[in-house]
Amino acid sequence: MKKLSINISFIFAFMLLFSTKAMADELQGENAVSADIATQELSNESADTTTHKKCSVLDWAARLVNSFDDIDERYIEPNHYLFTVMLQGTHTYDFFTIKSNDTNGQSMNFAPDGMFKVGPYVGWKFIFGGYTFTIGHSSYDKTKTEFDFSFYTSRLGIDLFYRRTGSDYKLRDANLGKNINTQALDRVPFDGISAGISGFNLYYIFNHRRFSYPAAFSQSTCQKISCGTWLAGIGYTRNSLDLDYDKLQTLIDQRLGENVVKLDSGLKFKSAQYYDINISAGYAYNRVFAKNFLFCVSGQMALAYKRSVGRTAGLTDDNHFSFSKLNPNVIARVGIVYNNTVWYAGASAIVKSNYYFDSRFTTNNTFGNTNIYVGYNFGLKKRYKKQNE
Repeated sequence: MKKLSINISFIFAFMLLFSTKAMADELQGENAVSADIATQELSNESADTTTHKKCSVLDWAARLVNSFDDIDERYIEPNHYLFTVMLQGTHTYDFFTIKSNDTNGQSMNFAPDGMFKVGPYVGWKFIFGGYTFTIGHSSYDKTKTEFDFSFYTSRLGIDLFYRRTGSDYKLRDANLGKNINTQALDRVPFDGISAGISGFNLYYIFNHRRFSYPAAFSQSTCQKISCGTWLAGIGYTRNSLDLDYDKLQTLIDQRLGENVVKLDSGLKFKSAQYYDINISAGYAYNRVFAKNFLFCVSGQMALAYKRSVGRTAGLTDDNHFSFSKLNPNVIARVGIVYNNTVWYAGASAIVKSNYYFDSRFTTNNTFGNTNIYVGYNFGLKKRYKKQNE
């Protein structure tokens, strides 16, 4: 592109020079020479300016890319290797709570049985992938879709998530009013509820030269000195909830007896969708408690504005702004890892909790995963090969 810009400027300058010279032939010789010189200088300046701008843009882009790995090596040891292999086990969990804001304040907790997945992973530089299979979960619902991805650099982090529940929810706890014994509902399967959540969280790490998220959660660097940092970010989330309250009332009647208890009007809705845009702030700390050992804890609180659309029995939609729609979201991370740059092993957990408060009902969806892993790095980078020679 740089060469192309010079050629275009040169052709333009040549055409301008030719036409100027043709006109100058009809004038005095001195004026013609002056015009030639002025035109040539103008074309050279134009080419130099274009080339300089192109170089500036490319240099800025290169500096931006390099800044994502700009670290203080007194605090952080970079990754020495190009490749890694890892065996990881993942336990996923998902809890959904819905509470009526009527006088009785009825509430119910739903959750599927936890899953444990295990499988091998292979990585090259920033590319990392693998395959997992579910164990110890014979009733796993194949209609369930789960995707959780977190990517960390020294400066920025991003969480992407997409989850659609199947029909394997169970009632875990129910509060249907005073003096109502709900033990008969405990752990009873209920396929009349379906929930989904998708979105992203993007956050900036202020002390990124000395604090390393990758050291705790992607094992690509090693934290050498304990250090903390403030975090700030933005995010977007879309939630959906479908509830068959007729089926829920039938289940209650079957287990507790007919006409013993009736669902509050706040729980009588067919579907609800709510969207939120949030800003977040938090703090993270890496504690190096022994050589090659690291413990990390991190928390972020987000303030989200949520817009809802729903269909509730006997009530109309409510799409208007109210301060009750400013709701909190929480993200917590914890990890412990041993990493000597060649071998690494550890465990980590990420939990996200989203709240929604409405005049009729309140919901909370808490989900996340816990990972246990062991891995091996190989394929020494050129920089470290030279150091070992």
